[in-house]
Amino acid sequence: MSDIKRFETEWGGKQLIIETGRFAEQANGACTVQYGDTVVIATATMSETLREGLDFFPLQVEFEEKLYAAGRIKGSRFIKKEGRPTDEAVLVGRSIDRGLRPLFDDRMRNDIQVIVSCLAFDGENDPDITGIIAASCALHMSDIPWNGPIAGVRVGEINGEKVLNPSYEARTKSILDLAFAGSNGKIVMVEAGANEASEETCLEGFEFGLKHLRKPLELIEQVRKEVGKPKKDVFAPKNEEEKTKNERREVIENLVHPFITEKTRELFFGEPKASKVERRLAKNKVKELTADFLTSQEISKDDQKYGLAIVGDVIEEEISRAIIEDGKRVDGRAINEIRFLLGEVAIFPRVHGSAHFKRGETQVISITTLGAPGDEQTLDGMELVGTKRFFHHYNFPPFSVGECKPMRGPSRRDIGHGALAEKALVPMMPDKETFPYTIRVVSEVLGSNGSSSMASTCGATLALMDAGVPIKAPVAGIAMGLASDKKGNWKVFTDLQDLEDGVGGMDFKIAGSREGITAIQMDTKTDGLSFEIIKTTITQSREARMQILDVIIGTLPTHRPDLSPYAPRIITLRINPETIGNVIGPGGKMINEIIATTGVQAIDIEDDGLVCITSTNAEGAQKAFEWIKNLTREVVAGETFKGKVTRLMDFGAFVEILPKQEGLVHISKLAPWRVEKVSDIVKPGDEVFVKVSEIDDMGRINLSMKDAVGNVYPEKPAAPPASSRPMSPPRPMNGQK
Repeated sequence: MSDIKRFETEWGGKQLIIETGRFAEQANGACTVQYGDTVVIATATMSETLREGLDFFPLQVEFEEKLYAAGRIKGSRFIKKEGRPTDEAVLVGRSIDRGLRPLFDDRMRNDIQVIVSCLAFDGENDPDITGIIAASCALHMSDIPWNGPIAGVRVGEINGEKVLNPSYEARTKSILDLAFAGSNGKIVMVEAGANEASEETCLEGFEFGLKHLRKPLELIEQVRKEVGKPKKDVFAPKNEEEKTKNERREVIENLVHPFITEKTRELFFGEPKASKVERRLAKNKVKELTADFLTSQEISKDDQKYGLAIVGDVIEEEISRAIIEDGKRVDGRAINEIRFLLGEVAIFPRVHGSAHFKRGETQVISITTLGAPGDEQTLDGMELVGTKRFFHHYNFPPFSVGECKPMRGPSRRDIGHGALAEKALVPMMPDKETFPYTIRVVSEVLGSNGSSSMASTCGATLALMDAGVPIKAPVAGIAMGLASDKKGNWKVFTDLQDLEDGVGGMDFKIAGSREGITAIQMDTKTDGLSFEIIKTTITQSREARMQILDVIIGTLPTHRPDLSPYAPRIITLRINPETIGNVIGPGGKMINEIIATTGVQAIDIEDDGLVCITSTNAEGAQKAFEWIKNLTREVVAGETFKGKVTRLMDFGAFVEILPKQEGLVHISKLAPWRVEKVSDIVKPGDEVFVKVSEIDDMGRINLSMKDAVGNVYPEKPAAPPASSRPMSPPRPMNGQK
């Protein structure tokens, strides 16, 4: 504990504090990072030995939400401990992973695990940016080989002014929510949402954010300088046998590299390979020919694996070279050309809305379901608490890429892709007053070869319009790719697919309407993208987005005017919030009675007095509407009602004019003549017409039958004969008592 070090700097008007030496001392690297009152801890660990036989880099990056960080206990009645990560935690973990991964040497086979946990959350400062900084610092100060550091930043724009790391509340007023990670003028990860922000606005956001990365990067470098460990060389041979093996591997790779390059040019570029199957067969043929070549060079079966292991990398390298130097792509397309596009709607019966979108071999069907307001999703996470009325889910079955794999539910990738399409569509969704439905869209990927998430965005747009959801404008998305080499040459191309997403590449997804951008997501297999590449990509993507929007609008120009006959109907009315109790009743008795009597599916009441009645039966919905309206309306003097007599008193009769609302007809107002007994005119259960004569200061309603039209009275009683009248007592004379 004596080695505790504290480093801090002012950043965006708040203190950014990094502390080391206090916690998790057995990890290879560990630190806490505080920004505002949000605190995260990051740890980085690496196994001592490598995992033999792996053909991938075993990196794990996890983000953990802790409800205690926000001073909350889990809302579930039975389970109080945090369980599986929320979607929000998964998305934060993915964004940190996508920022860190490109700066590792992917030849590494040692297990590496980075865990970021939020220990305190102030409700203002998002732990994702703090988490990226913490993970970067933990890795950079550790002995784990990594080509960092990076830092994260968030940029908003409010009233034309750029805002650094805006709070949650400020983001509700911002047209841009741009979060990215990078260093030294380069960007390695982007996650952004926007409300139809222009390309210029987004580019200005990148420039602004790049300038403000300097302070956290300098702070991380200061930590490394004072407490950092020497980096391990995981590739250094441990003995003479390993040294000999590495030398042998290098000789074989150098021998086979020109051969693979030559065969790639023959098999991939002799004739365009339009389909994924053709390219897979060509790749397998290159492997087969390479194996024959190595055998002809008298290379043993054991050593041939070194040459065969680089076939994929060399093919991707040659594909990138052809794009950069010759402007050629393996399927024969131009650099800015999109594959074949297809849009269809109303493809399935019974569902509320459906669509089919196809771009090349990427194929998605999207289904929209409309539900009652009570079908909203309840959010019970560390950051997000409340409800959500629009959600998009994404499914990626193994057959979509021609594989056989276990079906184990949505992966982190599936959650991320579904959230990206949802983010792209959120700004276009109608408000609750206009369209009070809960809206769920599910995109099923039936074929994948390049950006199924952007195809899902397009399919979801069509399915929403087919369902009659009045979205503000259609949204389309496209994935942009990059070919780059070690000499610094590069070229951006449109509509990325399979083999084009290799080393030196990027997957830069951009979605939006005709007016502007609504979502961006980028990850790369480079050490970062320059601002010039970012600018070229965003500018070039607009043309592609317009082409796809033309296809969407050509398929269905706007949302359908009517909902599906199988979709529920919702009638809304707004009541005085003070009368909500009248509708609900004690213990929900009244609202349950309305539902049971009218046959509606649900009645949802907001705290502000918005009432939504959901029903597939129009007549029942109208009955419930009138019932609630009568329960909550305010009676005004001069109104006339037909009511039911509920009880009699000596001084008058009480009449129920609205549900649970009674008024008094005084005996003097029962008939156009003098009434001796109330029961001479009415009895309990009679239906009579009454007019509201006044509402007194205590809110009591006074009624009149004689002033209302439509009442039928019993025959007026005859006046009694004079002899039978009681004699009046003599009046006293003046002065007499």
